[in-house]
Amino acid sequence: MSIGGAPRRNRLYRNPKKAKIKGVCAGIADYMGIDVLLVRGAVIIGAFMALPWVIIGYIVAAWALDDAPEDLFESDAEAEFWRNVRREPSGTAHDLRHKFRELERRLRGMEAHVTSSEFELNKKFRDLDR
Repeated sequence: MSIGGAPRRNRLYRNPKKAKIKGVCAGIADYMGIDVLLVRGAVIIGAFMALPWVIIGYIVAAWALDDAPEDLFESDAEAEFWRNVRREPSGTAHDLRHKFRELERRLRGMEAHVTSSEFELNKKFRDLDR
């Protein structure tokens, strides 16, 4: 499902690009931000311990989960951001606060420069050169 036409980035999808069977393990690995081999290993071990339940769960997940949309993330950096949101939401919020503080600091510096008398003087000199 999508909201307003855009795919939901924090949703669990199957990943048919990295699939061995239907992409369920690859989708879970992408969602959790871990190596797909760990998920596949856990499924194999689980299949030996509780064979019918793991197989039923895999079949239900393969049927219920949608394929990951092609345009889910615009870049690898955006994909990593959303993985971190799922893994550690408080850390992501902290990182965002830090980035916004840095942007605010830079914006204040630009505002101070543009509103300074030196900026106005330099602008008048440039206008005289034309």
